[in-house]
Amino acid sequence: MGESAIIIYNVAVVNRGRVRSGAVVVDDGRIAAVDYGTDGVPARDLLAVYPGAAAVDGGGAYLMPGVIDTHVHFREPGLTDKADMVTESAAAVAGGVTSYIDMPNTIPQTTTIGRWEEKMSLAAGRSKANYAFFLGVSSVNVGELLAADYTRVAGIKLFLGSTTGDMMVSDSALIERLLADAPCTIVVHAESEKVIQENMQRLNPDGLADLPVELHSRLRSSQACYESSRSIVGLARKHDALLHIAHVSTAAELPLFTSGPVLGKRVTAETCPQYLLLSDEDWATKGARMKCNPAVKSTADRDALREALRAGLIDTIATDHAPHLLADKEGGALKAKSGMPMVQFSLVKMLDLFDDPALVAEKMCHNPSRLFGIEERGFVDVGMRADLVLVSRRDMPHVITDGDVVSKCGWTPLAGTATDHEVKATLVNGHVVYSVMDGLDAESDTVGEPLRFSPGRR
Repeated sequence: MGESAIIIYNVAVVNRGRVRSGAVVVDDGRIAAVDYGTDGVPARDLLAVYPGAAAVDGGGAYLMPGVIDTHVHFREPGLTDKADMVTESAAAVAGGVTSYIDMPNTIPQTTTIGRWEEKMSLAAGRSKANYAFFLGVSSVNVGELLAADYTRVAGIKLFLGSTTGDMMVSDSALIERLLADAPCTIVVHAESEKVIQENMQRLNPDGLADLPVELHSRLRSSQACYESSRSIVGLARKHDALLHIAHVSTAAELPLFTSGPVLGKRVTAETCPQYLLLSDEDWATKGARMKCNPAVKSTADRDALREALRAGLIDTIATDHAPHLLADKEGGALKAKSGMPMVQFSLVKMLDLFDDPALVAEKMCHNPSRLFGIEERGFVDVGMRADLVLVSRRDMPHVITDGDVVSKCGWTPLAGTATDHEVKATLVNGHVVYSVMDGLDAESDTVGEPLRFSPGRR
């Protein structure tokens, strides 16, 4: 014991609402010790217990749990011209994301256990980050969903509005059966197709082939989000279901949720960096690069979402990382594809925005683990798997460019914006998978493991 250990000292350990100077020992893939000694200098007993350990000076950086991104679209299988598990997991670890849960709207759609197993096989031995996959709802697979093993399957994804992959479900009896009987968290894309089509008729009465891209925010309006979320939240409370509303984008939806710790909640909410950083005032400069579903809304919505995170109304931040080729983003509100890459810069931009590493860790590391019952990850605790990220404040702001992008798509909607933070190193299961630090060399092997779950733990 101790031959392959790493002692990372002179760091500010961010964990469970506190930021404290300390040192962390990583050994055999796990966190072996957390020492809050004198000013972050490792105590002598650590060096005695791990005599062969590599001692790494963290330079005062934050040492946080690795980010758990519970909403990504890595596009494999079927859409690998845009992205794949190799390229996107590399982008993830470059951004401090050590675990991800991928959505089912691939080709073919992940609506059977067989297709879920195929995706697990695609990730095994290829993913730099830990991985899991949702099963998607179709009109004919409820029995299979209810019989799945939710210690291995992350949960169920239900699309109540049309988006990439055309997996929308509108059968009310089917939806109620799922809410009544599913033994896991149901994640919902909540937009009212009825309201979207009414908006389309009003904004495009002549049936034009395309519309100005800024009309996307009016086509997929706040009302479309609110009406769908209100309905499904009401049904979830009727059946006492575990419901998680994905990518909340409006102030109107916030009264549907309750504040307080995520443990004990039955209905929870996620938002994404794009809704916290952008608004409909950015269409003029960002164009279709910021087109996503649900649409980015007003500055008032953006500011309300920020406050809702601080108040505990919104429980998690995930990215909805959805890369397309730039050629797919050409056109306006009807032609340009919806979705954007976001996994690489989510952590640094949230640290920039909130300047509160404990809050960011709660929403991006702790609460995803709690909400989905992810085992052994999400905290800097002894015995946990050593999924860690070192992130520091830069001496000078860095302006993000497309050239910085690791994702296969090669662009970012954040190009031209500055960040004050930098990911220095990322460890997955105790292995250094990304590093720009002296003394921590990134390893070439892919060490991501399947996530395991304790379903229904909330």
